[in-house]
Amino acid sequence: MNSADRHQPTRREFLRQAALAAGCTAAGTITGCGEAGRKADTAGQEVSATGGASSVFIVCDPADVVAAGEPAQWSIKQLQASLSAKSIASGVGQRVGQALAGTLCIVAAGTASPLAREVLSGASVAVPNSPEALGLVPGQLSGRPVLLACGRDIRGLVYAILELADRVDHAANPLAALEIRLPVTEQPANRVRSIMRLFASDVEDKSWYYDKSFWQQYLSLLVAQRFNRFALALGIGYDFTSRLRDTYFHFAYPFLVSVPGYDVRASGLSDAERDGNLEMLRFISEEATRRGLHFQLGLWTHAYQWTDSPNVNYTIEGLSPETHAAYCGAGLETLLKACPAIGGVTFRIHGESGVAEGSYEFWKTVFAGIGRCGRRVEIDMHAKGMDQGMIDLALATGMPVSISPKYWAEHMGLPYHQAAIRPTELPRPDRQDRGFFSRSSGSRSFLRYGYGDLLTEERRYNILHRMWPGTQRLLLWGDPVMAAAYGRASSFCGSNGVELFEPLSFKGRKGSGLPGGRDAYADATLRPARDYEKYLYEYRLWGRLLYNPDAEPDTWRRFLRDEYRGAAVECEGALAYASRVLPLFTTAHTPSAANNNYWPEIYTNMPIVDAARPHPYGDTPSPKRFGTVSPLDPQLFLRVDDCADGLLRGEPMAKYSPIEVAQRLDDLADAALEHLHDAEKEIADRKSPAFRRLVADVAVQSGLGRFFAAKLRAGVLYAIYDLTAEPKALEEALDVYRRARKAWAELAAQAQDVYVRDITFGLDQQLRGHWLDRLPAIDEDIADMEKRAQSPRPADQRIPVSAAEVAQALRVVLGRVQRPAVPLVHVVPPFFSAGQPMPIELMLFDPQGLVVAVRLHYRRVHQAESYQTADLVSQKKDPPVRNAATGDASRWNAAIPSEYTNTSYPLQYYFELRDEAGRAWLYPGFGATLANQPYFVVRQG
Repeated sequence: MNSADRHQPTRREFLRQAALAAGCTAAGTITGCGEAGRKADTAGQEVSATGGASSVFIVCDPADVVAAGEPAQWSIKQLQASLSAKSIASGVGQRVGQALAGTLCIVAAGTASPLAREVLSGASVAVPNSPEALGLVPGQLSGRPVLLACGRDIRGLVYAILELADRVDHAANPLAALEIRLPVTEQPANRVRSIMRLFASDVEDKSWYYDKSFWQQYLSLLVAQRFNRFALALGIGYDFTSRLRDTYFHFAYPFLVSVPGYDVRASGLSDAERDGNLEMLRFISEEATRRGLHFQLGLWTHAYQWTDSPNVNYTIEGLSPETHAAYCGAGLETLLKACPAIGGVTFRIHGESGVAEGSYEFWKTVFAGIGRCGRRVEIDMHAKGMDQGMIDLALATGMPVSISPKYWAEHMGLPYHQAAIRPTELPRPDRQDRGFFSRSSGSRSFLRYGYGDLLTEERRYNILHRMWPGTQRLLLWGDPVMAAAYGRASSFCGSNGVELFEPLSFKGRKGSGLPGGRDAYADATLRPARDYEKYLYEYRLWGRLLYNPDAEPDTWRRFLRDEYRGAAVECEGALAYASRVLPLFTTAHTPSAANNNYWPEIYTNMPIVDAARPHPYGDTPSPKRFGTVSPLDPQLFLRVDDCADGLLRGEPMAKYSPIEVAQRLDDLADAALEHLHDAEKEIADRKSPAFRRLVADVAVQSGLGRFFAAKLRAGVLYAIYDLTAEPKALEEALDVYRRARKAWAELAAQAQDVYVRDITFGLDQQLRGHWLDRLPAIDEDIADMEKRAQSPRPADQRIPVSAAEVAQALRVVLGRVQRPAVPLVHVVPPFFSAGQPMPIELMLFDPQGLVVAVRLHYRRVHQAESYQTADLVSQKKDPPVRNAATGDASRWNAAIPSEYTNTSYPLQYYFELRDEAGRAWLYPGFGATLANQPYFVVRQG
């Protein structure tokens, strides 16, 4: 984070940042956008199709196979319903001549149809030649003004028509909203944009599973926001086969189908209920397909025997180890034949599936069931435990194959792919491929929480990144800048896209479900009619900006204007800044990669002082306390203890320190609350449930930002005391930790009447409860810190530093970090050739010669490998490159050697710079919005 990041953002600056992140020149400006969704060149020609119209006529040629398709016809009905809700009459016909005078004529067509070709040719507009591309083009047809809504395929046309419906829905003057004067064309940045909804609780989830009207509305929402895939996940609620309580749909086949030749049942489940479950699954999958959504069924568990589970509600009868594989293959075949709209199946293939890793014959038998269903069905395999044997089995079926690694372990970090995974996940010589988890705990451990070695350019499978719900699961989230950045990052190295767990995922997990609904509101006036309705803005941002990261800001602002009226701008800013708090902290400090252990929204305190204090964070370095926790990206971020040690030793720290992260968290919290304060002054109806929900969740996330900021500083200060026994360091640590405690108490009090006292995402203490429950552990840690004054480190174990050096370190921790800013230019090579050196050049406009060293850090895009380094060599450029403001440029050169480029993997790299004052920083590093990729990637030519 450079010096430009540190000021308090104003409303104008916020809007400018959001507009720039969306690819536009200024907030609200309608201009050309970036590569993923660039608009057609309109040559400055403006055309209007409305002409003062008072009704709408939609032309749909029955000979147009795209427009005549069921999803397109469904979307036309949606547009008509939106118009009718605004008291605007509409009709549908086959020819423009049928439209009455004074009617806005909309032509719905595939781009290859004669109608579309005539309008596009006359308007000199070309719709991108890619799947799901769309166009909204004003023009002429048969001498009459028309608005062409077109798509390269059925989905593209559906998106075009639903875009018009959305404009109508959120406009005070709907017909004016349809007055599109400049052509709009868009194409998707990601081939797959998926939402997963999971069944985890018979108490909390049966109601929505059986609700047909819920599914019709929910699936309509997804396609309107340009998601193109919906995944329904079954059997994902547990990691192991012990301590099970709620197993409805856990081993899914006997809950859905009777398999010919097998007498396998779920105990206590009637045939009528089983058949009703199948009928609902058929309905859901068909409703998704009718809207143009790919329907994916997740079968995450193939275990059928439970251990140490005396309170389990269902067991599986009639199955044995000898019949297990054959039954599963036949069950999958039966299920796919009974539900022909299922387009793909997701499998967990590592040990948590209940099947030992390396059980190739079992999976060969299961996959054969897909082959027998008689159609093309995608095989999607969760990446943990993946090896070449499993990949070959899936490919041998002839079906399309995807592998789905976790994006940021089981959490949500900043919008890029980790520069490195934690050392805990790296393979070690002492790990051998033995036992039930032979691969994921052995030589393939690097695939537990990331993409590992899957991104080879020679792959014959697709990659779909899956973002797990550890970081954000309950509170409102909504940052267009970050969502757009994820839209750019999700096609990383040719990946297909991303699948998101829906908000509230794992609610009621492991038998913790409670009556009263999933939303967890104590205040009944805050409850939305459907649980997802709280998150409509979040769905909009993710769907629209995964499709087109460069979408116009009006894409989301029309919704905000409709919801918050005059306070829309401030509400956008408040939620955007609050939404960056937890992803930043997750990236910089993650005590557990597992969402089952770590829930930062309702954080279980990890002790700064005594590692023996109870906490759930097992997968963290020893001693297991706050200062030793690894960042989720340890290549770019520093641990708390390492920061303290570096400060005392006077070592340059190029990585982002906990002090810098704390500074940014404080700034984000301040900015969010400033916008929230202004929103409260400008909102017309302060009692509106939507506004009150936003106020509550922004306040909580801002409070979390202040808490984590203070705790990071307290952790560094305490580590300084621990290393030096300097009383002032302990005094400052206690003062800052008490401020952290105050911030937590305030946010907990704000949430006290908003949320129920037992918010359950699991049975274990860290997965349930309320913010108020976490205060005692914080108080115990502060008390332990106070006691340390009587037991300092022995003198012979302290770092030998002077009191003045300690005082300087304390000033750094309590102050604001300033990173140098030296103008520079780096041109990323467009590609590299395998087996050939890849030259790297950096030009520095540094007339005073402040920079004394530049180091290149590079690695293949392979998370099991370590970074290599090379020092760049400086020389004056001849002839010099002159810049009027910064002077001559110095040229720094290095090369990635040929033996390293002889690979099937892309390359990634970044620079570390040092100046004569001993300061160090990274390039490209993070920009003002934390929304850029902090390294460069080059693929093979």
